[in-house]
Amino acid sequence: MNDVTTKDVREQFNLKLVSGEEGIGRHILMSDISRPGLEMAGYFTHYPANRVQLLGKTELSFFAMLKVSDRIDRMRKLCTPDTPAIIVCHDMVVPNELKNVSNDFHVPVLTTKIPTTKFSSLLTNYLESKLAPMTAVHGVLVDIYGIGVLLTGKSGVGKSETALELIKKGHRLVADDSVEIRQESENTLVGNAPKLIEHLLEIRGLGIIDIMTLFGASAVRTHKRISLVIDLELWDPEKQYDRLGLEEDKMKIIDTELTKLTIPVRPGRNLAVIIEVAAMNFRLKRMGVNAAEEFSKRLDAVINQTEESAN
Repeated sequence: MNDVTTKDVREQFNLKLVSGEEGIGRHILMSDISRPGLEMAGYFTHYPANRVQLLGKTELSFFAMLKVSDRIDRMRKLCTPDTPAIIVCHDMVVPNELKNVSNDFHVPVLTTKIPTTKFSSLLTNYLESKLAPMTAVHGVLVDIYGIGVLLTGKSGVGKSETALELIKKGHRLVADDSVEIRQESENTLVGNAPKLIEHLLEIRGLGIIDIMTLFGASAVRTHKRISLVIDLELWDPEKQYDRLGLEEDKMKIIDTELTKLTIPVRPGRNLAVIIEVAAMNFRLKRMGVNAAEEFSKRLDAVINQTEESAN
C-alpha cells in the first residue's frame, strides 16, 4: 500500500493551505470521505475523525447560523489528532473559528474552487488508487487486443522474447520482469511497471532495449487491467495438457481470481500466435461463445445418436 499524506493531496489538486501548516504531513489511511453535516449540528457520537473532512455550502451556511460559543465548540471537536485534513470547497471563506482551532491542534485546512460533490468524487478516486492493496509479480504484462495478459513462468522460459514478438505484431508492452499490481476495486487488478524499468525490455544476449524509442509511443502503456494469466512452462512429455479447453484454472492475486492458461514451450511452437489466439478466445468466451463447450455438445449428440442407432 502506498503512503499518502495531506501534502500529496495538496499537490495533486493544487489546494491552497489556509491554516494548520504544521500538520501538512499527516497520513491519510482510508479513501472514505466525510461531510460533517450532523457534526455541525452538534452530533459527534459516530464522528469518523480519521477521514478527510469536506465542508461545502450546506455545512458552512448552517455553521454561520450558530452562536459564537457553539462555533468554537464544533470546531474543537472537528479538529482531532486523527483528522488528516479539513478541505473547504467552492473557494468559500474559511471561518475564523476553524483557522484558530486548526492552528492550535495542527490540523491542516485547505481550500479548493471545485464544487463539493465533484471534488469528493475526484478525491475518492485518487485515494482509492493510491491506497489500494499492492503486490509485485515476476512476469510480463502485455495489452493484446485490449486484453491485459500477464505472462508468467520460470526465468529463461522466453517471456520477454515472446513479448517482443507480440510488440512487433502491434500489441503494447506494459511491464517486463516485475509487474506492480494493485487491486483498485473488487475483482479489478491493474498492473504497471516500476518507474525504474518503465518501457524497458530485457532480452538475454541483447541486453536492455527501450521499447518506446524503438517502436514508438503506441507500443507501450503505463498501466492496464489484468484479465488473463498465461503461464509458460517447458514441455513435459509425462504431463497431460488440456486439449479441449473445457477445464479452467484460476490464479489468485491479492483477493481476485484470474483465469489461468498453461502453455507448454518447446521448439517449433509459435508462442506469440498462440497467446494472440488465447486472448481473442478469452474475449469470445466473455461474449458467450465457447468453442470447447460447443464441440463437447456436438460430440455428446453424436455419441447419443450412435447409441440410439445401435439399440
